[in-house]
Amino acid sequence: MPHEFKPGDHVRWNSEAGHVGGTITKVHTRDFDWHGYTRHCSEEDPQYEIKSDKTDHVAVHKGSALHKA
Repeated sequence: MPHEFKPGDHVRWNSEAGHVGGTITKVHTRDFDWHGYTRHCSEEDPQYEIKSDKTDHVAVHKGSALHKA
C-alpha cells in the first residue's frame, strides 16, 4: 500500500501553538520508541517524522493529522 506522504514532502499540522509546517524526513511502518514511549504504526497506518521549518524540533504524527503544504 503506498504511503500518503513520502520523505521530502512539505506538510502542515495543527499544534497547541497553531499551524506548523515542516518537511517529512522519515516514514515509520513498524512500532518504534520515541522519547521513552512506543509509537504504534504499520504499513497501513504509518507515522511520519517531520522536521519543523522554523526550529530544529522534530515531531512524529500520523498521516490523518497532516496536510500537504
